[in-house]
Amino acid sequence: MNGARERVIVAGGGPVGLMTALGLAHAGVPVLLIEQEPALTVDLRAGSYHPPTLEAMAPYGITARMLERGIKVRHWQIRDRKNPEWVANWDLGLIADLTPYPYRFHLEQHQLTPIILDFLRQEPLAEVQFGARFVDVKQTDGGVRVTYERNGATEAVDGAYLVGADGGRSNVRKAVDMPFEGFTWDERFMVISTSFNFQTIGYAKNAYIADPDQWVTLFQMPGEGAPYWRIVIPTDIEIPEDVIAAPAAVEAWLQNFEPRDEPYEVLYNSFYRVHQRVARNFRSGRVLLAGDAAHLNNPLGAFGLNSGIQDAANLIPKLAAVWHGTAPESLLDVYDRQRHTATVEHVQANSIANKRTMEQRDPELRRAHFEELVRTANTPELARRYLINSSMIAAVQRASEVA
Repeated sequence: MNGARERVIVAGGGPVGLMTALGLAHAGVPVLLIEQEPALTVDLRAGSYHPPTLEAMAPYGITARMLERGIKVRHWQIRDRKNPEWVANWDLGLIADLTPYPYRFHLEQHQLTPIILDFLRQEPLAEVQFGARFVDVKQTDGGVRVTYERNGATEAVDGAYLVGADGGRSNVRKAVDMPFEGFTWDERFMVISTSFNFQTIGYAKNAYIADPDQWVTLFQMPGEGAPYWRIVIPTDIEIPEDVIAAPAAVEAWLQNFEPRDEPYEVLYNSFYRVHQRVARNFRSGRVLLAGDAAHLNNPLGAFGLNSGIQDAANLIPKLAAVWHGTAPESLLDVYDRQRHTATVEHVQANSIANKRTMEQRDPELRRAHFEELVRTANTPELARRYLINSSMIAAVQRASEVA
């Protein structure tokens, strides 16, 4: 194929869309990426990467650039807030024979996207248009016609395929009338960042703290000059955001969580809603869905952004082979089946199970679960099996098994 009509159009300039466009251009496929925002956005949620995700980005030079900025987290924890002696310590060194990246890696999403965009702009087959809002897609004989708004005018462009990587509210998904099945959690999640170093009081650089009243997650993130800590907690949706986020209220919560003589330095806070949803299919003719456009999940386990990048890594070689004519179009159905299976069986199942565990109210069930967790973490063979699953290696393996 050749010519402007035959390029692949990617809607969405987040990490998944950028990664998809980069991979396709690198594979010799002309790409047009459109993003409705005028520039890359700052997302203060995602920022923890699992080994398979780092492996997927490594061939393009992305991972090496990330390693210059971020934080390696070989050891992480699951703790119980009401029973401090219940601590499961995990060592990703146990899977060092399975991956060149035996650790979680922390780097804010808004530091990742400029890295990918920089590589994308170096690809002669790639074009990027910001301020271009996707409007609609019509499938034609042998292609797609995408309309979008830019500079106050509506434009139309023809292409071979369209990849919708335009987020959880995906207009591409809506344009092809793809059901987005699942539910929305009834909490609102709050992100707090502080300069206080929780490692000084025994927390790992990544810790999940179970509590039937209000669980907590901690992530040490790279900052300007010094690391900071990102905290995520569920909050009551009935209480206004400005009440919960009031400086005195945030300080009171932090002091209740870990009392200290000095006040906490709070760098920022924000809110977001959380959904558990999966598109019925990730393919509709010549339209493919990836990332949040295809699936959403709660953040317990750090599966969301990772599974999106893994969507891209799975789709790139398949769509490139179909575009080059070296594989039948039915290969795109394999992408659909593989990534849908991995999403449902691993991402959705594990993130829901993680949340249920973190908020378990029955004291006997909590005790039994933590006793089993600690035993697993302290038994190398069992810990290795657990880490293969929690690090998403099992999810990628499962996808590869689907024909």
